[in-house]
Amino acid sequence: MDSAFFITGFVTLFVIMDPIGLAPIFIALTHGMPRAKRRAIGLRACLIAGTLLSLFALGGEAVLGFVGISMPAFRIAGGILLFLTALDMLFQRRTKRREDQAEQAEEDDHTDDPSVFPLAMPLISGPGAIATVILLSGQIPGWAGLVSTLTIMSLVLIITLVLFYSAELLETALGKTGITVVTRLLGMLLAALSVQFVLDGLKDFGFVG
Repeated sequence: MDSAFFITGFVTLFVIMDPIGLAPIFIALTHGMPRAKRRAIGLRACLIAGTLLSLFALGGEAVLGFVGISMPAFRIAGGILLFLTALDMLFQRRTKRREDQAEQAEEDDHTDDPSVFPLAMPLISGPGAIATVILLSGQIPGWAGLVSTLTIMSLVLIITLVLFYSAELLETALGKTGITVVTRLLGMLLAALSVQFVLDGLKDFGFVG
């Protein structure tokens, strides 16, 4: 596995999923539940999100080819989408939107188990994460790209699950201000990575040397 690809892919997907930012939302969604139930919900959410992302990593490029979209074009579009996500992180709009989704789930009488909505989808495996796994699996042709992408995805999901299990400790240690600072730093990093995706797409088209 190419170490540069692994590091870049891991950082990109980690920033997009934002496990640190998800931890306080997980606490809010599972407030008052027994520890065993909270852990079961966290595990179920990560497994469902992993299944969804694996499906897109497996068949995403084929779907793009079927509708006539090239990988360079998707890299540019994906880079723009990730850049917009980075702006949301920098200006705290993403956190507010996630909190609104969590409140909607709490107000829904039929939502006793938030593992599917909103945790698995759209908080963990949202549009940004889906675009990222398709981009990563298309960067290296064949099974090598798929295996590398699934490995990166699994590692990020494991970290997410660990942070879910220790969410209360994390929130106490960082505090609201600490989580805000980390989110904005990750937003800056994601902005740079998204520009790189756009440049790679333009390079494939021959616009950038």
